[in-house]
Amino acid sequence: MRHAKSDWKNGSLSDFQRSLTKQGIRDLETMGAYMALRRIKPDLILSTAALRGQLTADGLAKKTGYTLPVQYMSELYLTEPEMHINILSLQDDTYESIFLVGHNPALSELANIFQSENFTKFPTLGILAITLEIDSWEEIKEYHKGKIDFFIFPKQFKYYIPGQIRASLK
Repeated sequence: MRHAKSDWKNGSLSDFQRSLTKQGIRDLETMGAYMALRRIKPDLILSTAALRGQLTADGLAKKTGYTLPVQYMSELYLTEPEMHINILSLQDDTYESIFLVGHNPALSELANIFQSENFTKFPTLGILAITLEIDSWEEIKEYHKGKIDFFIFPKQFKYYIPGQIRASLK
């Protein structure tokens, strides 16, 4: 998943220090509510160490009931998709579902490695769930195509938010 919409207003902050916009926070609430409604909960969350990624990961963790510490990694900040693959390959095989929070263009490129659709741009807070037929995370280095479970992003909810999601929003 890509981080929520980030704030560019404070020019004195570095890219790494940028926070979320009000819209990004609202989108995070909506997307988190959707995931909670569908009972989507990760076994592990790996996130970029950039502030906007940390806030996104923390918000989704809270909404989905994830209670373990989120692992913030500077290696996921503006890197190549191969780094993401290497990081995933090192994860313990007891984890079946991993949320990976990062940045474009690496996420679009990673999405194109693991499935057949053409992702030219991963929208902010876009969430792509892919099932990979692997028995060990180490196999991810050689495995290339999986099955898309779902792809959602905030603009899908711009004009219509289902009542169950709306009821869980603040």
